[in-house]
Amino acid sequence: MIITITDNARHQIEEMMKEEEQDVKLRFGVKGGGCSGLSYSLGFEQEMNDELDQMEVTNGIPVLIKKFDIDVIKGTTIDFKQNMMGGGFTIDNPNAIVSCGCGSSFKAKEREGTPESC
Repeated sequence: MIITITDNARHQIEEMMKEEEQDVKLRFGVKGGGCSGLSYSLGFEQEMNDELDQMEVTNGIPVLIKKFDIDVIKGTTIDFKQNMMGGGFTIDNPNAIVSCGCGSSFKAKEREGTPESC
């Protein structure tokens, strides 16, 4: 498996998927930017591009991942944490060598990206 989705995150993702009007899959990846050079990307998509994407089912959730991103996110765990200020997804990536205080930006040894201000 490329990534792990905890039960808390699965529950939240399933609730969000129910709100979509069509059958969707979770899209997880990285993009350039953020304080440390790379930022995580989470969203929903209907279609898979066979040439660019890999799909896996993790804890019952179909996940699309760009093949180019696999080395940077392999072993990542996606969780959802609730607290008194609300809730949000957290990402634990063992490939991140530097992470920003905001929690959504990082630098990986394999790909640095271009830092921006938070």
